[in-house]
Amino acid sequence: MKKYSYASGINDEPLLGLTISEAFEETVSRFPKTEAVVSKHHNIRHTYEQLEIRVNQCVKAFLAIEIQKGDRVGICASKCVEWLIVQIATAKIGAILVNINTSYQTYKLEYASNYLGCKSIVIADKN
Repeated sequence: MKKYSYASGINDEPLLGLTISEAFEETVSRFPKTEAVVSKHHNIRHTYEQLEIRVNQCVKAFLAIEIQKGDRVGICASKCVEWLIVQIATAKIGAILVNINTSYQTYKLEYASNYLGCKSIVIADKN
């Protein structure tokens, strides 16, 4: 049996008790054709079903480079669909997503990556 640790204030509605991955999978199964994400700036629209395909592609890519549960994966990206995809993919693997400041110069990015113990870094294209 899984046990999760969390604190919750007084509330009539209990917390769901689901991981990000579990909540995403449940939502995909309930609303596969519903729009999940829209990025006007990047001209992207994905249903939950389409988003799941992209997430699973990202999971496969991480597994191909041997990202495992507990590994740290850095991400250096502004608000974009790819950030969401990487967030869900790392959650599915059990990896730890580490946000890295997008304004860092190369030497600061390298230092932060090494200091934080990132096994890999995802860097978004500048748009």
